[in-house]
Amino acid sequence: MISKENSFSEGKSIPSPKNDQKNLNKSVLIERVQVTASRRDLTGRAATASEGSITAKELQLRPIYRVGQLLEAIPGLVVTTHSGEGKASQFLLRGFNLDHGTDFATFVDDMPINGATNAHGQGYTDINFLIPELLGGVDFTKGPFHAEIGDFGVAGSNHMKLAKEIPRQITLSAGTLGDYRAYLGGTIHFRNGDRWINAFNLQHADGPWRYPDNARSIRAISHYTHGDDRNGFDLTGMFYRGQWRATNDQPLEAVRSGLIGRYGTLDPTDGGFAERYSLSGHYRMGGANWKWVASAFASHNRMTLWSNFTHFLDDPNNGDQHGQDETRTTLGGSSVYSRQDHIGRLKSDTQIGVQGRYDILYVDRRHTRQRVALKDCPSSANDGGHYLCNGDNINLGAIGLYVQNTTHWLPWLRTVAGLREDYQGGTDENLIDNSTTEKHQWLFQPKGSLILGPWKKTEFYLSGGKGYHSNDFRSVSGSYMTDQFAHGSINVPLMTSAASGEVGVRTTPIEHLHVQVAAFLIDFDSELSYDGDAGVNSAGPASRRQGLELSAQYNPLNWLEFNTDLSFAHTRYRTNNPEKYGIDGVFVTSAPNFVWSFGVLVDTHGPWYGSLQVRWLGGYPLVEANSLKSKGYQEVNMMIGYRFAKYLRAEINVFNMFNSSGYAAQYAYDYRLTSTSVTSSGATGHPIEPISGRLSLTATF
Repeated sequence: MISKENSFSEGKSIPSPKNDQKNLNKSVLIERVQVTASRRDLTGRAATASEGSITAKELQLRPIYRVGQLLEAIPGLVVTTHSGEGKASQFLLRGFNLDHGTDFATFVDDMPINGATNAHGQGYTDINFLIPELLGGVDFTKGPFHAEIGDFGVAGSNHMKLAKEIPRQITLSAGTLGDYRAYLGGTIHFRNGDRWINAFNLQHADGPWRYPDNARSIRAISHYTHGDDRNGFDLTGMFYRGQWRATNDQPLEAVRSGLIGRYGTLDPTDGGFAERYSLSGHYRMGGANWKWVASAFASHNRMTLWSNFTHFLDDPNNGDQHGQDETRTTLGGSSVYSRQDHIGRLKSDTQIGVQGRYDILYVDRRHTRQRVALKDCPSSANDGGHYLCNGDNINLGAIGLYVQNTTHWLPWLRTVAGLREDYQGGTDENLIDNSTTEKHQWLFQPKGSLILGPWKKTEFYLSGGKGYHSNDFRSVSGSYMTDQFAHGSINVPLMTSAASGEVGVRTTPIEHLHVQVAAFLIDFDSELSYDGDAGVNSAGPASRRQGLELSAQYNPLNWLEFNTDLSFAHTRYRTNNPEKYGIDGVFVTSAPNFVWSFGVLVDTHGPWYGSLQVRWLGGYPLVEANSLKSKGYQEVNMMIGYRFAKYLRAEINVFNMFNSSGYAAQYAYDYRLTSTSVTSSGATGHPIEPISGRLSLTATF
C-alpha cells in the first residue's frame, strides 16, 4: 500500500538526495520550492497501478458544496446525494453504485467509518462529522489487492489523514442557497515540540428545496501529538451533531403532472438526526529498520432517518413513511509491525498486522406519519405491532490478521505478496419474536502484485486477489428480509467474497506529466443492491464488472496543474436465469458505465489562487431489463481566491455554474402518488442543486 511517510509534500521543501539523511537526522526541511499538485508520484513505491495519494493542496483548492465531495479527488469516484444534507453521501466507483458505502472502505485517522448492519444501509458511511481544514491528505486504493484492507474494500478504500498542524484562523462564509458557516481553529505549539490542534465548526444549509433542509450542525475536534511519525503518540477527540429536513428522490411522474415542483416533495416531514463522538489514538515505536504502530478507538453514534420512498403504496391512509433508528457503540484498534531487511542484494519489506472491532448496536424500523410512530406496520412489512416493524439488539465482532511482504528482487523487479484471514461473528436478539440467532464465519484471502520497472520512468503492474463485504446481520439471521429478490434464492453469508484482477501502467512520458492506466475485472459472489421500497440494501445475484481507467496530471509550472480522470465499466449479473431471483434482466441497476472529470489547480503563491472542476457521471440502468435508464449528469464547479494580505483572504465558490438540470441520483420502483391514485412504477430522482454561489472570508492570527 501507499507509504504513510512520503517525503514529498506540497508547499514544503524537497530535500536533495545527498542531504536526505542529514535533513532527516535534524528533522528539518529547508523551504525551497512550492508545488501545486493534486497527487503524489508513487513510481517505485506503489503496489498497484490504481492506488494513489491525494495532497493537502488538492483538498484545499477543491470547490466543494458538501464535505463528502472532498473524496471526488479520488480518480473515478463520484460523491452525490439522494436525500438531505445531513444524511451520508452516495458513492459511485468502478461500475458500483456503492449507495452510502458498500464496498468502499473509509477510514479517518485509521478509524473505520463504515457501519456494518446499519439501520439504513450496509456499510453506511457518514463523514459529515469532518472539518475540511483538518485534513492533511487522502491515501486511496482500488481493488482487493492490499492485505491491510478488509471489509468493504473490494471497489476501493480511502484513508483520510489529519493534518499535523493547522494555522490559527477564523472563517465565515455565506451562500445563495441559505448556507452559512463559521469555523475557528488553530495549533498550539509546546516547547518540547508537542502540538495541540483544536477546531470548532457551526453550519447551516437550506438548499433550493420547496421545504428548506434547515440542516444545522456542530462539529468539534481536538488533536494532541507528541513525538514524530516514528516514536510518539497522539490522541484525538471528535464530536458531531446534526439534524435536517430531507427532500428524498421523488417520482418524476409527480413533477411532470404538476403535483409537485422540481424541488418539491410529497412528504415534507422526511428528515433525520445524527450524533457522533469518538476518542482515538496511536502509539508509535521504531528503530533503524523496524516500526510498530498500535491504534485504538471508541465511538458512539445515534441516528434516526425518516423516509417515505413509496408514499401511499403500502398504507393509503397514513402513507409509507418509516423511521429507522440506530444506537451504536464501537470499540476497536489495530497493531502493525513493519520492518526492512536486506538478504544479500535483496531488499525485503514486511508488515504483520492485526485489526479488530466490536459493535454493540440497537436498530429498528417503525411505521411513522409526520415522524410520529404508528402502532401497526404496513401489511407488506414484518407486522410486529407495538410500534415496531422490526427491532434487533445485535453484537458484532470482527478480527482480521494479515501479513504482506514486498521483495525487491532486481532494480526493475519487485513482488508484493499478502495473506489475510478474517473472522466475523455475532448474535441477533430479535425483539419481535424474542428469538436469538448466532452466526460466525472465517474467510481466507490471498493477494499479490508483480511490478516490472521502472524503465524510463515507467512501471507495469499485474495484481490479483480476493476480498469481501460483510452483509447485514439481520439478513444473515433472517430477522429482517426484503422482498426485492425471491425469498430462498439468495444464500446470505456473513461475508460475501469477491475475486479481482488488474493490469496497469504508471508512466511519466514527458517531464511533469504523470499518467496511470488500469484495466480491471471484479467477480462478486453476491451483489448488494439498494431496495427502494424498504430503503435498505439487500443481497442479490452474483455479478461481474470489467472496466478501464485512465488518470493524468500535468504540472507545466510549479503553480499550475491540469488533471483528468476517465473510467469505463461494464456491469452485469452472472446468471442465465434472472427470473430465479425475481428480476427480469441481467443489468445491475444504478451501475454507471462512464465517469469523467477534469480539473485545473492554480496557486501563484501570490494574491491569486483557485480551481475549476468538471464532473460527468454517465448513464446507468434503473431496472434490470435496461428498459428504463438515467442519463446521469454533468456539473462544473469553480473557486477563485484572493489574498489581500498575509493574514486575510477571500474565496468565491460557484457551484453548477452552467445550471445543469440533471439528477444527482435516480431509482425506479413502485409507488402511489396519493391515497386515491393507482399504483405506478417509474423513475424517481433527486435533482442537483441549481447554480449557486458562496463567499468566504478567512482571517489568520
